[in-house]
Amino acid sequence: MIRRMDFFLVMVWFVIVLAVVFDFLNGFHDAANVVATIISSRSMSPESALILAATCEVLGPFLFGTAVAKTIGQEIVNPALIDVWVVMGALVGAIFWNLLTWWFGLPSSSSHALVGVIVGSVMASGHMADLKVRGLMIIVAVLITSPVIGFMVGAMVQKAVTFAVRGCTPAVNGFFKKSQLVTSVGLALSHGTNDAQKSMGIITMVLFASGMIPEFKVPVWAIFFCAMAMGLGTACGGWKIIKTVGSGIFKLRPVHGFSTQTSAAAVILTASWFGGPVSTTHVVSSSVMGVGAAERIKAVKWHRAGDIVSTWFLTIPAAASVAALTFWGLAFLRKLI
Repeated sequence: MIRRMDFFLVMVWFVIVLAVVFDFLNGFHDAANVVATIISSRSMSPESALILAATCEVLGPFLFGTAVAKTIGQEIVNPALIDVWVVMGALVGAIFWNLLTWWFGLPSSSSHALVGVIVGSVMASGHMADLKVRGLMIIVAVLITSPVIGFMVGAMVQKAVTFAVRGCTPAVNGFFKKSQLVTSVGLALSHGTNDAQKSMGIITMVLFASGMIPEFKVPVWAIFFCAMAMGLGTACGGWKIIKTVGSGIFKLRPVHGFSTQTSAAAVILTASWFGGPVSTTHVVSSSVMGVGAAERIKAVKWHRAGDIVSTWFLTIPAAASVAALTFWGLAFLRKLI
């Protein structure tokens, strides 16, 4: 009995480690979204941009609360009914998907992947009835509509900025280069606030399900470790995706970087305040498209944008399939133990 209990605790802590690893990969994978525009517009060196972003990623969750963590941990599946093996299958699937899309340089959404793997693992376990359909539909609706909002806000901000600086000399680019220091901070804070909280929600879900905490409340140590993992991952950077977001959609100048970062940060922080788990990848990419379309619609590389949009719709079902296969593999391993 003691051995069984010890093994269970080991499994719980192993899942927590996996959640932190996922957060690191999330930061590594999504570094492109935070720094691509400021690097591509040559407003800051890659090293300085990544260090600035990593620092802000750590601060974000402490400054803006944990509403998103509660949404992920409580609104997809009942945390009281979740099994540690189901969560393990979901996290292994999410890690695999992040590595796969990073390898091919695709700006895939870690948020979509996380939702997909939780659903896939739960369904593979035969506990589909434990899914909270209403909460899941709201989360999916937020994930789908946020890029559309990002596109529209990006276009409006770029139009407003263009109108405000009409008649100015090219020297105005110097202002936008410096201003991107501020907008980059805002975007990095928003990313840390929204994305780092997703792993916090998973950790809290496992702790609550295993009876290690009496109520669904994110522990301070979980906030710290997830934020640090996200920041470290961002500092390492995902260069393949930085190239895709920074120059594969639209050739960015300082004014475009300023508009993109302002738009994306506003959308993500607003969603985070209400507990909405959005995709930083999607919001930033769609903001770039909106800014480019407002500047000159033919300048946007719509074929590349189409590839990204296809990845958006592919991620949830693909990640769910990967997680289902992972869970079945773990279930087979469980029988052997």
